[in-house]
Amino acid sequence: MMSGLAAVTALTALLAQQPTSPYLGSVAAGTATTEPIKLSVVDAVQRALKANLGLLLQQETEKGAGAARMRALADLLPNVSGMLRESRQVINLEAYGFPAPDPIVGPFNVFDARVAVSQPILDVAALNDSRAATFRQQAAKYGIRSARDLVVLVAVNLYLETVAAGSRVESAHAQQQTAEALLTQAQDLKASGLVAGIDVLRAQVQAQTQRQRAIAAENDFEKFKLQLERAIGLPVGQPITLIDTMPYAPAQPPPVETAVARALDGRPDYLEARSRVDAAHATERAAFGALLPSLRLDADFGAIGQTIGAAANTYMIAATVKIPIFDGGKTAARRIEAQSQTRQREAELADLRGRVEYEVRAALLDLTAADQQVQAARTNVDLAGQQLQQARDRFTAGVAGNLELTQAQEAVATASDTYISALYSHNLAKASLARSLGLAESAINTYFGGRQ
Repeated sequence: MMSGLAAVTALTALLAQQPTSPYLGSVAAGTATTEPIKLSVVDAVQRALKANLGLLLQQETEKGAGAARMRALADLLPNVSGMLRESRQVINLEAYGFPAPDPIVGPFNVFDARVAVSQPILDVAALNDSRAATFRQQAAKYGIRSARDLVVLVAVNLYLETVAAGSRVESAHAQQQTAEALLTQAQDLKASGLVAGIDVLRAQVQAQTQRQRAIAAENDFEKFKLQLERAIGLPVGQPITLIDTMPYAPAQPPPVETAVARALDGRPDYLEARSRVDAAHATERAAFGALLPSLRLDADFGAIGQTIGAAANTYMIAATVKIPIFDGGKTAARRIEAQSQTRQREAELADLRGRVEYEVRAALLDLTAADQQVQAARTNVDLAGQQLQQARDRFTAGVAGNLELTQAQEAVATASDTYISALYSHNLAKASLARSLGLAESAINTYFGGRQ
C-alpha cells in the first residue's frame, strides 16, 4: 500500500516465512502458567530486548569481536614468561664437536630459573591490525544497537498485529450479532407475511458468513499471540492479555532535511558501516606495513647452576630487526585483498547512505498518508453505519428487500476492517519512522500509549 510501511510489513512477513529467523525466536524463561499475563506494548518490547534470539546472538558476536581485538593487541604488548627447570643430564661431547678420550660427561645436575620478556618496538603491520580489530569491535557494538532497534520494531509490529487481530475478532462478533438480529427480524416479518422466504434465506446466509468470519478472526488472533510470545521470550501457550488498544494521535513529523541529517548522525547501522570502512582502511595499511622492517626486543634474566645455592645470575638482551625480502607473493596478495575489501566497504557505505535517506523520506510519506487514511476510514465507518441503519429501516418498512440490507452489512464489515487496518498502519508508520531515524528504542514510550 505504501512503500516504506510495506517494507516494514514485508520484513515481518519475510521473517515469518523463515522458521529459523533469530528475530522471531527467543530464549524463553520459565514455564507457561494458567494465569494470564497482562502485557502492554512497552512490556512486550522490554521482554524482547532481554530474550530475543537475534539480539542475544548479536551480543555474542560483539564479545567475539572484543576477543579478536584482545588477540590483535597482544601482538603489541610485552610477552612475559617464567621458567623453572631442574634436570640431571649425561651428555656426549663428541655430539657437539668436542672429541675427547672419554666423551661421556655426567651425570650432573642443572638448575635453571629465569624470566623472559619479548616486546615489539616497531611493527607497523601489527599496529594497524590492532586498529582494524578495534574498529570491528566498535562496528559490532553499533550492530547491537541496530539489532535492538530491529527487535523493537519486530516486537511493536507483532503486538500491533495482535491488537488488530483482536479488534477484528470484536468487530466480527458484533457483526455476527447484528446478522443474527436481522435474521430474527426477517423471520418475524415472514411469519407476518410482510417479506418473502428469499429474504429469510439471504439473512441466514449472511448470519453464517459472519459466523465463519468470527471463527477465522479468532483463529488468527490466537496465532498472532503465539507468534508474539515466541519473539519476546514468553513460553509458547502462555495466556496473555493485551492491555494496550490501538492508539491514535495525529503525528507532527520533523522536516525532511532535519530527519535525514539526524538519521545519518545517529542510525547505528550507518555508524556500523562507517566503522567497517575504517577497519578496512586499517587492514589495508597493515598489508602495506608488512613490507616494512620490524624491530623486536628480547631479554631474559635468571640464575643457573648445579644446585640452587650454587646458581649464578645470567641474562641475555637482544634486539632483532626483521626485514622482509621475499615471501612468495603473500604480502602482495594480502594488499590486493585488503584494497578490494576497502572498495567493497566504501561502496556499501555509499549505498547505505542513499538507503537511509530513502527510508527516512518514505517513512515520512507513509506517516502522512497513514494519518489521512485513518481520517478517511473513520468517516467511512460512520457512513457505513448510517447506510446499515437506513437499509434496516427500509427493510422493516417493507420498501426495500433483504438484498439491500445484506449489501449494507458488507459495507459495515469492510469499513470496520479498513479502519482497523488504517490504525495499524498509522502506528506502524510511527515505529517505522523511529527506526529509520535510529530512535526506535528511545521513542517507544513516546509514540505509543495514546501519545505522539
